Amino acid sequence: MNPLREDKFYYQFGNQHRAPKPYCRRKTYLCYQLEQLDGPMSVKGCLQNKKKRHAEIRFIDKIKSLTLDPSQRFEITCYITWSSCPTCAGALVDFVKGHPHLSLRIFASRLYFHWLKKNILGLRHLQESGVLMAVMGHREFEDCWRKFVDHQDRPFQPWDNLDQNSKSIKRRLQRILMPVNDLSDNFSNLKLE
Repeated sequence: MNPLREDKFYYQFGNQHRAPKPYCRRKTYLCYQLEQLDGPMSVKGCLQNKKKRHAEIRFIDKIKSLTLDPSQRFEITCYITWSSCPTCAGALVDFVKGHPHLSLRIFASRLYFHWLKKNILGLRHLQESGVLMAVMGHREFEDCWRKFVDHQDRPFQPWDNLDQNSKSIKRRLQRILMPVNDLSDNFSNLKLE
Protein backbone atom coordinates (compact mmCIF):
# COMPACT_ATOMS: atom_id res chain seq x y z
CA MET A 1 0.00 0.00 0.00
CA ASN A 2 1.24 3.49 -0.84
CA PRO A 3 0.44 5.63 2.19
CA LEU A 4 -1.10 9.08 1.76
CA ARG A 5 1.12 12.10 2.08
CA GLU A 6 0.38 14.25 5.14
CA ASP A 7 -0.63 17.30 3.11
CA LYS A 8 -2.94 15.21 0.92
CA PHE A 9 -4.62 13.70 4.01
CA TYR A 10 -5.22 17.09 5.63
CA TYR A 11 -6.50 18.65 2.42
CA GLN A 12 -8.70 15.79 1.19
CA PHE A 13 -10.03 14.45 4.51
CA GLY A 14 -10.44 17.84 6.23
CA ASN A 15 -14.10 18.34 7.12
CA GLN A 16 -14.06 22.13 6.85
CA HIS A 17 -16.97 23.74 5.01
CA ARG A 18 -14.56 25.22 2.48
CA ALA A 19 -11.29 23.72 1.38
CA PRO A 20 -8.25 25.57 2.77
CA LYS A 21 -5.85 27.36 0.43
CA PRO A 22 -4.72 26.56 -2.21
CA TYR A 23 -8.26 26.27 -3.49
CA CYS A 24 -8.67 23.30 -5.74
CA ARG A 25 -11.18 20.52 -6.04
CA ARG A 26 -11.28 17.93 -3.29
CA LYS A 27 -11.35 14.36 -4.54
CA THR A 28 -12.77 11.12 -3.23
CA TYR A 29 -10.26 8.99 -1.38
CA LEU A 30 -11.20 5.68 0.22
CA CYS A 31 -8.91 4.00 2.74
CA TYR A 32 -9.90 0.49 3.78
CA GLN A 33 -8.78 -2.23 6.13
CA LEU A 34 -10.09 -5.77 5.78
CA GLU A 35 -9.60 -8.05 8.77
CA GLN A 36 -10.39 -11.71 9.08
CA LEU A 37 -12.29 -12.35 12.29
CA ASP A 38 -10.65 -15.24 14.13
CA GLY A 39 -7.80 -15.28 11.65
CA PRO A 40 -4.49 -13.68 10.68
CA MET A 41 -5.51 -12.04 7.40
CA SER A 42 -5.36 -8.24 7.26
CA VAL A 43 -5.31 -6.19 4.05
CA LYS A 44 -5.35 -2.43 3.73
CA GLY A 45 -5.13 0.11 0.98
CA CYS A 46 -6.03 3.57 -0.30
CA LEU A 47 -7.90 4.26 -3.50
CA GLN A 48 -9.18 7.35 -5.27
CA ASN A 49 -11.45 8.06 -8.20
CA LYS A 50 -9.56 7.19 -11.38
CA LYS A 51 -10.50 7.20 -15.07
CA LYS A 52 -14.21 7.73 -14.38
CA ARG A 53 -14.26 4.83 -11.89
CA HIS A 54 -15.30 5.93 -8.45
CA ALA A 55 -13.20 4.87 -5.46
CA GLU A 56 -16.06 2.70 -4.15
CA ILE A 57 -16.22 0.69 -7.40
CA ARG A 58 -12.44 0.24 -7.38
CA PHE A 59 -12.72 -0.89 -3.74
CA ILE A 60 -15.38 -3.49 -4.62
CA ASP A 61 -13.20 -4.77 -7.47
CA LYS A 62 -10.19 -4.99 -5.14
CA ILE A 63 -12.05 -6.97 -2.46
CA LYS A 64 -13.57 -9.31 -5.06
CA SER A 65 -10.07 -9.95 -6.48
CA LEU A 66 -8.98 -11.32 -3.09
CA THR A 67 -11.35 -14.31 -3.53
CA LEU A 68 -12.09 -14.49 0.18
CA ASP A 69 -13.15 -17.79 1.69
CA PRO A 70 -16.93 -17.50 2.25
CA SER A 71 -16.70 -19.86 5.23
CA GLN A 72 -14.66 -17.20 7.06
CA ARG A 73 -16.00 -13.95 8.53
CA PHE A 74 -14.42 -10.60 7.62
CA GLU A 75 -14.85 -7.02 8.80
CA ILE A 76 -14.01 -4.06 6.57
CA THR A 77 -13.60 -0.52 7.85
CA CYS A 78 -13.53 2.27 5.28
CA TYR A 79 -12.63 5.92 5.71
CA ILE A 80 -13.85 8.00 2.80
CA THR A 81 -13.58 11.71 2.03
CA TRP A 82 -17.13 12.00 0.63
CA SER A 83 -20.19 9.85 1.28
CA SER A 84 -21.19 7.68 -1.67
CA CYS A 85 -23.18 8.87 -4.67
CA PRO A 86 -26.41 6.91 -5.28
CA THR A 87 -24.81 4.69 -7.94
CA CYS A 88 -21.93 3.72 -5.66
CA ALA A 89 -24.31 3.26 -2.72
CA GLY A 90 -26.32 0.80 -4.83
CA ALA A 91 -23.14 -1.03 -5.88
CA LEU A 92 -22.03 -1.30 -2.24
CA VAL A 93 -25.45 -2.65 -1.24
CA ASP A 94 -25.29 -5.28 -4.00
CA PHE A 95 -21.75 -6.17 -2.95
CA VAL A 96 -22.73 -6.64 0.71
CA LYS A 97 -25.79 -8.71 -0.22
CA GLY A 98 -23.61 -10.95 -2.39
CA HIS A 99 -21.05 -11.41 0.39
CA PRO A 100 -22.93 -12.16 3.63
CA HIS A 101 -19.65 -13.17 5.33
CA LEU A 102 -18.49 -9.52 5.18
CA SER A 103 -19.36 -6.77 7.63
CA LEU A 104 -18.85 -3.26 6.22
CA ARG A 105 -18.42 -0.02 8.18
CA ILE A 106 -18.04 3.28 6.33
CA PHE A 107 -16.93 6.51 8.00
CA ALA A 108 -17.26 9.61 5.80
CA SER A 109 -15.48 12.90 6.37
CA ARG A 110 -18.20 14.88 4.53
CA LEU A 111 -21.59 14.26 2.94
CA TYR A 112 -21.81 14.39 -0.84
CA PHE A 113 -24.62 16.75 -1.98
CA HIS A 114 -26.64 15.63 1.04
CA TRP A 115 -29.65 17.76 0.14
CA LEU A 116 -30.40 15.89 -3.12
CA LYS A 117 -33.14 13.29 -2.78
CA LYS A 118 -31.27 10.64 -4.80
CA ASN A 119 -28.25 10.95 -2.48
CA ILE A 120 -30.48 10.77 0.60
CA LEU A 121 -32.10 7.60 -0.74
CA GLY A 122 -28.66 6.11 -1.49
CA LEU A 123 -27.51 6.68 2.09
CA ARG A 124 -30.74 5.19 3.46
CA HIS A 125 -30.34 2.19 1.16
CA LEU A 126 -26.86 1.59 2.58
CA GLN A 127 -28.16 1.72 6.14
CA GLU A 128 -31.11 -0.57 5.38
CA SER A 129 -28.74 -3.16 3.89
CA GLY A 130 -26.81 -3.42 7.16
CA VAL A 131 -23.85 -1.22 6.24
CA LEU A 132 -22.84 0.95 9.18
CA MET A 133 -22.72 4.49 7.79
CA ALA A 134 -21.23 7.10 10.12
CA VAL A 135 -19.35 10.41 10.11
CA MET A 136 -15.67 10.62 11.00
CA GLY A 137 -14.92 12.20 14.34
CA HIS A 138 -11.58 12.93 16.02
CA ARG A 139 -11.03 9.23 16.84
CA GLU A 140 -11.66 8.10 13.23
CA PHE A 141 -9.45 10.83 11.76
CA GLU A 142 -6.67 9.83 14.14
CA ASP A 143 -7.10 6.12 13.30
CA CYS A 144 -7.02 6.90 9.57
CA TRP A 145 -3.89 9.00 10.15
CA ARG A 146 -2.11 6.17 12.00
CA LYS A 147 -3.00 3.44 9.50
CA PHE A 148 -2.94 5.15 6.11
CA VAL A 149 -0.71 8.24 6.21
CA ASP A 150 3.06 8.50 5.83
CA HIS A 151 3.28 10.61 9.00
CA GLN A 152 6.92 9.88 9.94
CA ASP A 153 5.83 9.16 13.55
CA ARG A 154 4.33 12.64 13.92
CA PRO A 155 1.05 12.76 15.87
CA PHE A 156 -2.23 13.70 14.23
CA GLN A 157 -2.84 17.46 14.51
CA PRO A 158 -6.56 18.31 14.42
CA TRP A 159 -7.56 21.36 12.43
CA ASP A 160 -9.65 24.22 13.76
CA ASN A 161 -13.30 23.29 14.38
CA LEU A 162 -12.80 19.58 13.59
CA ASP A 163 -15.10 18.48 16.44
CA GLN A 164 -17.70 21.17 15.73
CA ASN A 165 -17.78 20.31 12.02
CA SER A 166 -18.01 16.56 12.75
CA LYS A 167 -20.94 17.10 15.12
CA SER A 168 -22.75 19.22 12.54
CA ILE A 169 -22.22 16.63 9.78
CA LYS A 170 -23.28 13.81 12.17
CA ARG A 171 -26.56 15.65 12.92
CA ARG A 172 -27.20 16.00 9.18
CA LEU A 173 -26.58 12.29 8.62
CA GLN A 174 -28.82 11.36 11.56
CA ARG A 175 -31.65 13.42 10.05
CA ILE A 176 -31.11 11.75 6.68
CA LEU A 177 -31.12 8.24 8.18
CA MET A 178 -34.07 8.89 10.46
CA PRO A 179 -36.92 6.52 9.61
CA VAL A 180 -39.53 8.11 7.41
CA ASN A 181 -43.08 7.48 8.56
CA ASP A 182 -45.25 5.67 6.07
CA LEU A 183 -48.19 7.95 5.16
CA SER A 184 -50.57 4.99 5.04
CA ASP A 185 -49.77 4.25 8.69
CA ASN A 186 -50.46 7.88 9.57
CA PHE A 187 -53.83 7.81 7.80
CA SER A 188 -54.82 4.55 9.51
CA ASN A 189 -53.93 6.07 12.85
CA LEU A 190 -56.49 8.83 12.22
CA LYS A 191 -59.25 6.19 12.34
CA LEU A 192 -61.55 8.09 10.05
CA GLU A 193 -64.80 6.18 9.77
